[in-house]
Amino acid sequence: MLSVLASLVIGQATTQKMGTPIYLFNTRDLKGWHADVPERDKKPTARMPFIVRDKKLVSLGTPGGHLITDRVYENYRLEIEYRFSATPGNCGVLVHASTPRRLYEMFPQSMEVQMQSGDAGDFWCIGEDIVVPDMEKRRGPKKTWGVTEDKSRRIVNLTDGSENKVGEWNKMVIDCVGDSVKVWVNDTLVNEGTNCTAKRGQVAIQAEGSEVEFRKIWLYPFRK
Repeated sequence: MLSVLASLVIGQATTQKMGTPIYLFNTRDLKGWHADVPERDKKPTARMPFIVRDKKLVSLGTPGGHLITDRVYENYRLEIEYRFSATPGNCGVLVHASTPRRLYEMFPQSMEVQMQSGDAGDFWCIGEDIVVPDMEKRRGPKKTWGVTEDKSRRIVNLTDGSENKVGEWNKMVIDCVGDSVKVWVNDTLVNEGTNCTAKRGQVAIQAEGSEVEFRKIWLYPFRK
């Protein structure tokens, strides 16, 4: 078991050449982002679940929704530092986001990289799909697979125990290159897939029931 885990701890080696980082979160405000919070359609006075506090982007968890980049990106590395500051909970980062409210009239079409405590690095297919090794073991019977509400959309990650304790900072790295998506949590490879049905899109952060702090959201374009 130790040898298997050791083989997964590969740092963030890449053959891609990275360009100058784009600071998606500037530590001052939410410039470059827009929020999609369905509850605020009918109740504009409902609180905004995304704020800046002490130079951190904070997802307050409720009401549910997404903070979405204004720009579309492709072929990049995303580096995120986050923590559940008080209690374990749920959140996620979406890559290749496009059509708003594609799922449950809430989630934009995308590939979700899970941040939920204990499950960081799971893939959730939201109107997009991806292929990973050992698909039936990690996703369930093939006949149940799909990308809509009633289908098996979760693809379990490769490792347990890669996350730090609640209150401690975690580092998540996501490489999106062509139709592949690869994810590390705290320098451990936790998931990778190919043949993703999307290669470009927006980046989004969830508000999904739990308060989460982000102190770094940097995007490195890969140079050709």
